[in-house]
Amino acid sequence: MNALRLVFQSIVFAIKQIFSHKIRSLLTTLGVIIGVSAVLAVVAALSGLRQGILDEFESFGVKRVFIDGTRPRELRNKISWRDVQLTVDEVEAIVDRCPSITEISPIYRVNGAIEYNDMKLEVGATGIWPQWHDIENRQIILGRPFNSIDEAERSSVCVVNDKAVEELLLPTDPIGEIVLIAERRFKIVGVVETIQTSGMFGGGDSSAEVYMPFATAQNLNPDGWVNMAWAQLKSKDYVEDAKAEIRAVLRQMRNLGPNDPDTFDIGVIQQFIDQFERIAAGILAAASGIVGITLLVGGIGIMNIMLVSVSERTREIGLRKSLGARPEIILLQFLIEAIVLCLAGAVVGLLVAQGLVFLITKIPDANMEGAAIPSWAIGVSVGFSAFIGIVFGMFPAIKAARLNPIDALRHE
Repeated sequence: MNALRLVFQSIVFAIKQIFSHKIRSLLTTLGVIIGVSAVLAVVAALSGLRQGILDEFESFGVKRVFIDGTRPRELRNKISWRDVQLTVDEVEAIVDRCPSITEISPIYRVNGAIEYNDMKLEVGATGIWPQWHDIENRQIILGRPFNSIDEAERSSVCVVNDKAVEELLLPTDPIGEIVLIAERRFKIVGVVETIQTSGMFGGGDSSAEVYMPFATAQNLNPDGWVNMAWAQLKSKDYVEDAKAEIRAVLRQMRNLGPNDPDTFDIGVIQQFIDQFERIAAGILAAASGIVGITLLVGGIGIMNIMLVSVSERTREIGLRKSLGARPEIILLQFLIEAIVLCLAGAVVGLLVAQGLVFLITKIPDANMEGAAIPSWAIGVSVGFSAFIGIVFGMFPAIKAARLNPIDALRHE
């Protein structure tokens, strides 16, 4: 009970000291204030950036896999792009022989204008399998998605996005309307929502999109080839399994030897997310280290002002010792004062950081709307500030505790 009363009295006394020397206290804790506010602002900014990027990845679908042909550097003069493009047989083999893949759809581009009445857009069309709808996870706003019958019968039907409805001046409900694609009549059976991606991922203003069944696209452009394939993982935990399975299938089907390079690329969105998480953790660690140095400098300031305080209160210390105060009581009092001073700096730093975070969220086009100070960062900052108070307050406290009461009373 006596110890608690002593701690409470020391805290009250330390707070009184801070308010009785406001300017000196502010200057003393300036290093701690800058350190705490900087580390919290950096953490909040990284948090906002991370959330923004993850949201962008979410819009793509974290389980999505991208497969495309590529020409290895050593084979660029020996093979053409057409030689390495995926075939329909390969795409079918991937979904049949790769248990980590649940859905897949080849992508087939068809060049040509899209026309409706007097409106004409040079956007081309994209041939897809019905599974594309599940992989893309884009809502059908009106009408219906493609089905297996459209694919089997090579139907002249299409799905447009709402941006195409706007740019072609189609009716608000365009289901059943006829458009011309490469001068062939197509019936609109559905409207798919537009996914807007930021400039960070090469996006920008959304544009018109037109989709048709894959077989229809092949029929419309027999000289074309499969541009790429989009697949979907069974789970985001199957990234490495899926890559190994797809690689094994394609290498076998392309008769690649053990020393032959891959003639295809496999990209997994979850893998990009993991890479970003590692980079963000590295940036946070580096920033925290730099800011930690600022806090250490602030701790030196705390130690200096506590030494000054010991010198100013030498007679007081001598008087208390002559009345029976033990050295450990004197040590504890000065140590608590140093900790309270650091914690006061941490509180001011937190308030400054909140102001900085508010400004960060208002930066135009910075994608930082999700910036916020996590509770763990506040706890770490406060805890580290208290630690700084203990480390740099210990020497002045020991000096005060070791003062000889007679010499202290004679101090002028």
